[in-house]
Amino acid sequence: MDGTTPVAFKVNELTPDPDVQFDPKVTKSYVTYAHRLAARGLVNSSVGGMVIRVAHPGHEHGVCYAKPQGISLEEVEAEDLVITDIPFGRILRGERATTVGHQMNREILRLRPDVNCVIHLHHDEMIAFMAAGYDTIRSYSLTYGYLMQKPAHYLPASVNVEEDVAPIKTFIQDTNCIIMKRHGFTVLGRSVSEAYHRTCVLVSEIKRNIIVEMLCAQNGKTPEYISDEELAYMATHGDAVMYPALIKKKA
Repeated sequence: MDGTTPVAFKVNELTPDPDVQFDPKVTKSYVTYAHRLAARGLVNSSVGGMVIRVAHPGHEHGVCYAKPQGISLEEVEAEDLVITDIPFGRILRGERATTVGHQMNREILRLRPDVNCVIHLHHDEMIAFMAAGYDTIRSYSLTYGYLMQKPAHYLPASVNVEEDVAPIKTFIQDTNCIIMKRHGFTVLGRSVSEAYHRTCVLVSEIKRNIIVEMLCAQNGKTPEYISDEELAYMATHGDAVMYPALIKKKA
């Protein structure tokens, strides 16, 4: 593959596939985690989204479950979901159109076969933190590096990979988290559970950044953050610490 997005079909073209059916377990998982994100106060109206990839013998990249446009992760139920293919965004099951951000999610899945869930949120504290002049989210906890396992990639406000996915191929292999200034963040995971946990630890780290900056402004001390070298070590040992059963399974 050349890393460019196929354009042989129109996005959201209705192309029902009789071999693609909704899996009750996947739809339940989608709704459960969507509502968990909302319960944490991370959902703003109908913006943001989540996709879950499911392997399928008739589709090289698998198929992905997504919510349609106009429905928030807070409101979404099983009957609202649609299934699309990954290269083109054709609707294989369901009838409602997806959001513009779905093409970003699909491109990430296409370029990262190890990723099976993408979560994109317009997070208030992250947007505020970046708007206040901070350009990097520092790590102050031992959990962030072990869970995220790759450094975040920062995009300037002028770059919107929801509308133009072309830049994604230049950085997506080296990150599990995209920070989109004045926009939100996008988190990747091998499963919906991992993507959710990475989202939660990122949100917590952003909160810690704000608290640390406020406290240091009051007491005149310098923040003590985890170094890049320490984060690199944590990244290589993440599965051993967070998912020892996964390591045992691979062995």
